[in-house]
Amino acid sequence: MKGKIMSNAHGSFIWYELLTRDAGKAKAFYDSVVGWNIDAEAPPGGMDYRMINAGDGQAGGVMQLSADMIAGGARPVWLGYLGVDDVDASVAAVVAEGGQVHLPAFDIPEVGRLAMVTDPQGIPFYVMRGASPESSTAYQRTGFGHVAWNELLTTDDAAALAFYGKLFAIEKVGAMPMGEMGEYSFIANGDSKGEAVGAVMKAQPGTPPGWGFYFRVPDITEAQAKVEAGGGKVIWGPHEVPGGEWVINIVDPEGVTCGFVSPGKSG
Repeated sequence: MKGKIMSNAHGSFIWYELLTRDAGKAKAFYDSVVGWNIDAEAPPGGMDYRMINAGDGQAGGVMQLSADMIAGGARPVWLGYLGVDDVDASVAAVVAEGGQVHLPAFDIPEVGRLAMVTDPQGIPFYVMRGASPESSTAYQRTGFGHVAWNELLTTDDAAALAFYGKLFAIEKVGAMPMGEMGEYSFIANGDSKGEAVGAVMKAQPGTPPGWGFYFRVPDITEAQAKVEAGGGKVIWGPHEVPGGEWVINIVDPEGVTCGFVSPGKSG
């Protein structure tokens, strides 16, 4: 790997990736809703991996699932990458704590070293040591076109908080009581200096566990209209959340869940 090592703190969200069966259709949908310009064509070579271009740089990537990947159990989903100081040590620690390895550690020249693992509750994510000379800005709390909130729905929120806290220094920094649903626990990491970058909550019946990501858009009403026009479906919201932001949760045309957040709402 060339260049300096990415300087994001251990446990920071450094990348987001959409696995899809049809990168062209994903581009049409998300470009419209979020205002991205996803690469129209795959780069030369083997893997079909396209960059998500926001107005101020890259916000993630889109991976076209091959027939072999699908046969092996891969499915359309959004996944997050946690930056770590040492990929191999982090993978070993995940296994020691009851997680599993889905994709053993490997190197991508001039990109970094990474692996796909699951937490003890079976929720997948990547760990990565980037080789970029610059820090990742894929996560931005207030940056349009970027992930602005990372939300973990899990079968055991207390165990998840302990796991991510111990291995990735992702700390609970407060909570909002949700009645019978439990607590919505806010989390911060080393890059955020105590500011919440997301939350952990127990998954409710009928809601699949997993990491979910909210992309920032200028207006939630416009985003809702574009989701529906593009063949997606709003499953919750628009709803105003504490602090005055508005959110919707959706499924895209392939059935992949994600969310959108805006500073306001028209209409």
